[in-house]
Amino acid sequence: MPNIREVVHRINSVTATQQITKAMKMVAAAKMNKIQRRVQHLRVYAANLSAILAQVTQALEQPLAHDYAQERPIKKLLLVVMASDKGLCGSFNNQVFKAVTGHAHSWGTKSSAQIDLLVIGKKALSYFKKRHHQLITTYTDLTSQLSFEPASQAAAFVMDTFANHTYDRVELVYNNFISVATQAVQIEQFLPISLPSAEAHAHPPNHIYEPSKTALVAELVPKLLKIQFYKALLASYAAEQGARLTTMGKATDNAEELLKSLRIAYNRSRQAAVTNEIAEIVAGAEALAV
Repeated sequence: MPNIREVVHRINSVTATQQITKAMKMVAAAKMNKIQRRVQHLRVYAANLSAILAQVTQALEQPLAHDYAQERPIKKLLLVVMASDKGLCGSFNNQVFKAVTGHAHSWGTKSSAQIDLLVIGKKALSYFKKRHHQLITTYTDLTSQLSFEPASQAAAFVMDTFANHTYDRVELVYNNFISVATQAVQIEQFLPISLPSAEAHAHPPNHIYEPSKTALVAELVPKLLKIQFYKALLASYAAEQGARLTTMGKATDNAEELLKSLRIAYNRSRQAAVTNEIAEIVAGAEALAV
């Protein structure tokens, strides 16, 4: 039978832990709802921007060779890995790390392309640094700010590495938000960007373009790429909060189950202690009677 003081100490400890996990669950829920709305709005904006770009591109008299749309033999591949800065979010980070490892292995078996990583998040930095992967640079504060300007600067850095032929292909690897309990690892091509062909639209709208179609495409492509990068970052953060909410919810429920068993152990120990005290009193009374 466990000591009563030990059981009481464990009950107090588990209760304190349960209060922490419950608070973290509530904070994660609030953050997730807020960021989910931003993701939805940004998806609409990105879709409309893509539609405008497609319309302008299809109205061109001849195909446009844009720097960010150049298809070339893949000798160097860059994977942009988006993870979290904090833990306590279940298998959220491990899913991304496993996908990166498997994807890099798949590329290694089918080609001799050099694969480098650009990691976002302290957990990704810690994981891949220990495994001696080639990291070109790291960002560990983007998820704490989640504003467009820092994300666009990171996107511009990635875009420059493609434009100056440092890398021939860039892919984003992140957890996409599906629902509160579901996050799916997404591996999507970032560069080169796929532009609609001029022949894709037989009768493009007769619009007047100012300053010109070519100038509009040159302006829209970098903006769309930055929006795509920012959208992936927001989706990853929403998925992180969803994973943390689910994990903390399970931890809270497990703590409640543990408290139930500890209260039963406490009642049994207390009952055994009272029974022993009664037995000692009766034995003492009988000894005095003799």
